[in-house]
Amino acid sequence: MRRTEIERLLPAVYQRAAGGGALAALLDVMEGMHEPVERRLAAVEDLVAPYRAPDAFLPYLLSWLAMDHLGRSLPPGRRRDLAARAGELARARGTAAGLCALLGTVTGVGGFAVDEPADRPFHIVVRVPEAARDQLPLIRMAVALEKPAAVTVDIA
Repeated sequence: MRRTEIERLLPAVYQRAAGGGALAALLDVMEGMHEPVERRLAAVEDLVAPYRAPDAFLPYLLSWLAMDHLGRSLPPGRRRDLAARAGELARARGTAAGLCALLGTVTGVGGFAVDEPADRPFHIVVRVPEAARDQLPLIRMAVALEKPAAVTVDIA
């Protein structure tokens, strides 16, 4: 808030006296106190934009998107990808395509496949591409957290 805007909030008698002295100094201080808050409010949309949010804000943003359980174990770049795709992943949650999309997002590698063997109901086989084999602990954790509770899984 600029000093002139603050002055307009004062009663008329103070507005006339705001030209100098202690009141002028107080108004200058008030203007300085408002500046950081106004600067932050002018860029508030950056807080919820996954690729512009500060790194320290990403865990909070992921919690808003119900993806914090996965985001904790990811580097900042992948956290941003996860936050950016959260809506799309939520719509496909519980499906084979959704699990493949999620695994591709958290690992940064495409080519995952989910098979549902006809002879084993409520069982899936997650096929991991060779390029993601070094991330098996992350893949196991993501599958365990995201698969339907009644479904058993093999990771191949």
